[in-house]
Amino acid sequence: MRIAISGSNGYIASNLIPALERANHIVIRIKRNELSDIERLAPILTNTSVVINLAGAPILQRWTPENKNVILKSRVDSTENITKVINQLPANQRPKLFISASAIGIYAPDLVHTESSHLFAEGFVSEVVNQWEKASENLNPDVRRVIFRIGLILGREAKTIKSLLPLFRLGLGGKIANGKQPFPFIHIDDVVNAMLWTIQNQRTQGIYNLVAPENVDNNTFTKTLAHLLKRPAIFTVPKFALKIALGEASSLLLNNPQVYPERLMHEGFQFSYPDIKSCIAEIIR
Repeated sequence: MRIAISGSNGYIASNLIPALERANHIVIRIKRNELSDIERLAPILTNTSVVINLAGAPILQRWTPENKNVILKSRVDSTENITKVINQLPANQRPKLFISASAIGIYAPDLVHTESSHLFAEGFVSEVVNQWEKASENLNPDVRRVIFRIGLILGREAKTIKSLLPLFRLGLGGKIANGKQPFPFIHIDDVVNAMLWTIQNQRTQGIYNLVAPENVDNNTFTKTLAHLLKRPAIFTVPKFALKIALGEASSLLLNNPQVYPERLMHEGFQFSYPDIKSCIAEIIR
């Protein structure tokens, strides 16, 4: 298949593209400047089988007015342009499948959510995710549309792990605030495999929560990482320190929903790392 991918320099794409190429798919990387130009985008998407939309500026940064605008527009504008181009293409040249990243930040914190939940959060992140998903709602109904609401991605090259491992190996690791906030995670291999599974399974459609089945909190993650590294984890990152460092964006680490991948489980997707222990063990082995 010919598969076009936006956000091709990001963490997900850097793992997904090699997997697609190993499966003998032809991968077309959509450049950032091509996403903003419909005339340049149209020939790129013509005669592709799948379009995978992973574009978006990093969200874990200070939310200045300028950064907020970049975070929002990098997701919404690119999705709208991809949708417009797909809808304009003749039926015989149109992709059959559109996959888009989204985020569990749409859900209200401290509650349990499956895909049927409509208890959405208030604030900037939820607003971004809502607009991001709505940007492709008018996609031609003949194109299969799959939206993955993704949790915190863990892997050897993930920013979170690369930041935490040196501290934990020195015995300087610890929980964030009281550690009781939910920690919805997913191993990068399961993110990649879920997208491959979606390409192969033509009955998949709609919104899927892409998180591991095991629900844990930040304290459990901290203890598991420290235990597997055989190091203590006695420190605490206080709430006020995160707010000083990140401002409003500290809510990404302090206020999380508890999310369950009900549709993936029901439809037979097999997680390679369904729990936090197996996930971390693979990363640090």
